[in-house]
Amino acid sequence: MLIDPENHGTDKYRFLLESMSNHAPDFVFVGGSITSASIDSAIEDIKRHCPCPVVLFPGNASQFSPKADALLYLSLISGRNPDYLIGQHVQSSMQIKASGIKVVPTGYILVESGCTTSVEYISGTKPIPRLKPSIAVATAMAGKFLGMQAIYLEAGSGASMRVPDEMIGAVKQNVDLPLITGGGLRTAEDVAAVARAGADVVVVGNVLEQTPEILPDLLQALALL
Repeated sequence: MLIDPENHGTDKYRFLLESMSNHAPDFVFVGGSITSASIDSAIEDIKRHCPCPVVLFPGNASQFSPKADALLYLSLISGRNPDYLIGQHVQSSMQIKASGIKVVPTGYILVESGCTTSVEYISGTKPIPRLKPSIAVATAMAGKFLGMQAIYLEAGSGASMRVPDEMIGAVKQNVDLPLITGGGLRTAEDVAAVARAGADVVVVGNVLEQTPEILPDLLQALALL
């Protein structure tokens, strides 16, 4: 489950945390493309409601907190913006080292999703065409050779379409790293399909925050997968 700390303190956020108490995910990712909210407070609140590991999913160097259990050290390897390949990482590296947090170097690959997502706009990079799985495979393979420990295929928050099954399967078949997939997932059936296609970790976020009325039923359905 991906939670944007920007929503911390709202009624929707509190309802989400209360629902998680009954249907805890395997992991909670915390972060977003843009946020000015307190990451520390959001993590503390999550840990009071959910026993699962909290993993940072940072949009930039400022979104770091030693209170998390681990950090996805995301490098946007599908883009050509040096700030998101290495620049933000340099700004946060010494603070991360001092914290002793578990760091997971992750090759972050943005995939075309039918609309301009926050990640695409903020990073100033173009996504990989959704009908070109070979480009995603080559990019993921390059990430592996550069030392990445996981690959994240991302359609983006609020995506119109999720990452295609063919692309997920092709990357999983050719690159022997843990594969994370997110964006555009709105139903338990979507999550099950992405898992069948080869994703090791499936991330759901936007739909949980936007449609609280279906949240208990959706969390229960996800927990049963």
